[in-house]
Amino acid sequence: MNLRSVDLNLLVVLDALLDEGHVGRAGDRVGLSQPATSAALQRCRHLFRDDLLERRHGTMRLTPKAESLRQPLKALLASAAALIDPPKVPLAEIQATIRLTMADALALLLVEPLLADLAGSAPGIDIVLQPWRGNEAAKHALADGSTDLAVSVSPPADDELRREPLSEESYAVVMREGHPAARRFTLERWLAYPHIVVSGRGEARTPLDTELAKRGLRRRVRLVVPTFDMVAPLLRSTTMIAMLPKRVAERATGLAVFEPPIPVAGFTLSLVSHRRREHDQALRHVADRLAALFR
Repeated sequence: MNLRSVDLNLLVVLDALLDEGHVGRAGDRVGLSQPATSAALQRCRHLFRDDLLERRHGTMRLTPKAESLRQPLKALLASAAALIDPPKVPLAEIQATIRLTMADALALLLVEPLLADLAGSAPGIDIVLQPWRGNEAAKHALADGSTDLAVSVSPPADDELRREPLSEESYAVVMREGHPAARRFTLERWLAYPHIVVSGRGEARTPLDTELAKRGLRRRVRLVVPTFDMVAPLLRSTTMIAMLPKRVAERATGLAVFEPPIPVAGFTLSLVSHRRREHDQALRHVADRLAALFR
């Protein structure tokens, strides 16, 4: 039989008919008029090639075929309901793995408190950290299901992605303690020393260089590294200077931290997931706990 030719709503009506053994009461239960319920019964009789309900001694009785359908029909309808609207499992009983894509600096700040939170709220949820390789890579990973959540600086436009702003972030200038430029930090001294740039794609030019060019200024980018966690050790042993997200810079040790000497645009951190996972209880819980850590 071709299921596309079957109106599955008939099965809901049939379930009520078999329970009630009465057309009027079955109609009331499913919100149909008596004529509409009678018509549905006739269609069910045709579908199953059986009378299903027979009038005997002034009452309606189930045929043997109808009796044999009752339990399988209830099991089928229960399975369909669970598929469409699955029951909510207590967080403490969930067993799941959530793959989380974010920059290393954020991971160093967030993973420890996130795991501590999950240990109390949802101990069966495990986390797999995946490296940040840029917005487009994150978008494709969310689309093909190879990652579940991404913490993104500027999420790519895509109607299939759900974006939740986490925080507004700004940049700080960092250098080692005792750096010559730290004694009297100025724009000129900032640009007099070589810089480190962080880029997962190996790009040396950033929006800051565009802003400097507008002012007739330039800096020397001596080193490009792929991750933020490489910056602090390199700064501590050299006279290079870098810019880090202020949240990251303030937690680093052995570094002097300054406000940029010219206006530098900040950025919005967003939590991004695919809309097909909107009702994934484990994913939503991890997303909520990450959002709470940014407050």
